[in-house]
Amino acid sequence: MHYVYVLRSFKDGNLYTGYTADLRSRFAAHHAGKARTTRHRRPLQLVYYEAYLLAKDAKARELFLKSGAGKRFIRKQLSHYFSSLR
Repeated sequence: MHYVYVLRSFKDGNLYTGYTADLRSRFAAHHAGKARTTRHRRPLQLVYYEAYLLAKDAKARELFLKSGAGKRFIRKQLSHYFSSLR
């Protein structure tokens, strides 16, 4: 399986979107500070993920979720979660 995931930083509240073939180990790497892109944004929470059979599909979805329309999709999809943070 191939996964597209969204992490939320407790430090600044921002979201990080990524792609991996091993979600558990990738999240562990983020959590341990081994991922340069999120090291300074820890602690992190996995708030969303999708699974795909093909890597091409997952990578295309990651690119979409990183776009403006994709970010709006995530905000709408997780609207109850984000409203609970207020």
